[in-house]
Amino acid sequence: MKELSELLRDLEEDKFNELLDKQIEANVPVMEIIEDCNQGMVAVGELFSLKKYYISQLMFSAEILRGAMKKLEPLLVGKETEGSKNKVIIGTVKGDIHDIGKNIVATLLRGAGFEVIDLGVDVPAHRFVDMIKESGAKAVGMSALLNFTYPEMKAVVDAIIDAGLRDQVKIMIGGAPVNEQVRAYSGADYFATDAVAGVGICKEIYA
Repeated sequence: MKELSELLRDLEEDKFNELLDKQIEANVPVMEIIEDCNQGMVAVGELFSLKKYYISQLMFSAEILRGAMKKLEPLLVGKETEGSKNKVIIGTVKGDIHDIGKNIVATLLRGAGFEVIDLGVDVPAHRFVDMIKESGAKAVGMSALLNFTYPEMKAVVDAIIDAGLRDQVKIMIGGAPVNEQVRAYSGADYFATDAVAGVGICKEIYA
């Protein structure tokens, strides 16, 4: 684990921000910085799962990352196509407050010309369903960092099925611990290994 990851894992906010600023000034590739941040967040999630961290530490880690993303997002931003018919609904599922991965995907999608409907974090299943009905989007992305929220991903897919909307959308899930087994369990169509892969999947959906 790299130093930036360790500082985030240990919630060393000042040292983390100092190193982050140095890396940005040194033109370290932004996706490399983001990957290190992601590893730190995975470690925080593992500590939470082991009951070594509590919800307060989870919230603090999210705040540290939120500040980091304010510095990193301008390095990622492209030009969003206004009024694009290629709409993507994204959100972090209920029970999870982490948003770095979701925010990265949203930024890259906007840069690729998609209209992104970001529902935020801790999103209940019915909000995804309501937004599919309202927007007519054909792509839905769910994010989670904490493995105990996987059942909520399945709950969202089940709610979309119950609403009679499953044939209208393709569903993508993402997050550091997500794999093919989680995709199969949840009933999603795709899982993204990283933010760039997520953009590629959305392009495939709208091809």
